[in-house]
Amino acid sequence: MIYLKLRQAGMVVNHKRVDRLYAEAGLQVRRRKRKKIPVSDRHPLERPSAANQVWSMDFVFDRTAEGRVIKSLTVVDDATHEAVAIVPERAIGGMQLTRVLDQLAKTRGLPKAIRTDNGKEFCSRAMLTWAHARSVQLFLIEPGKPNQNAYIESFNGRFRDECLNEHWFTSLRHAQIVIEGWRREYNEERPKKSLGGLTPAAYAKSLTQKSGKLPTDSKALCY
Repeated sequence: MIYLKLRQAGMVVNHKRVDRLYAEAGLQVRRRKRKKIPVSDRHPLERPSAANQVWSMDFVFDRTAEGRVIKSLTVVDDATHEAVAIVPERAIGGMQLTRVLDQLAKTRGLPKAIRTDNGKEFCSRAMLTWAHARSVQLFLIEPGKPNQNAYIESFNGRFRDECLNEHWFTSLRHAQIVIEGWRREYNEERPKKSLGGLTPAAYAKSLTQKSGKLPTDSKALCY
């Protein structure tokens, strides 16, 4: 490119000399290689036998009345299908994501693993450092295969159909109140056929009773 530009400017130069001077000056631009996720980090979708073993996370987008974006972080327990959290904000980066998870740890504890797509927030340095420090495994699905994160995809569909599409949010605060109310209703009042006709909260409680003891990180009795 430099050789062609010099010729364009009317300078008569040898392209080999341009290449040599270019290399000596260290002007080479390193091409950024796309980060490849090792195959060993892929995990099949399996339903855990107890709460707080695997959570699934994703983002769902909507807008308030003035057209500004709402970015909602959705967190689901794969075993109980509980909506662990729905956090609507204008923007959520890697650092804020880890703060949300630390807040959840105070009331519910942390899972052994979290399943996500390859979004920049989930693959950020802040998230990787956080997970390593707390011994939480990160399961990443293959790009373009949302079926590998089917639990959160199914939940997001219901969340959009039954909440986001049914309300016109006048502000972020309005959205936060309505969405939290819907989340509690989903956990406590909505029976699910896949859970034997129980609500997610009741199913979580039944799993605890079957185990014969209440795990310290369970929130089943808080509903």
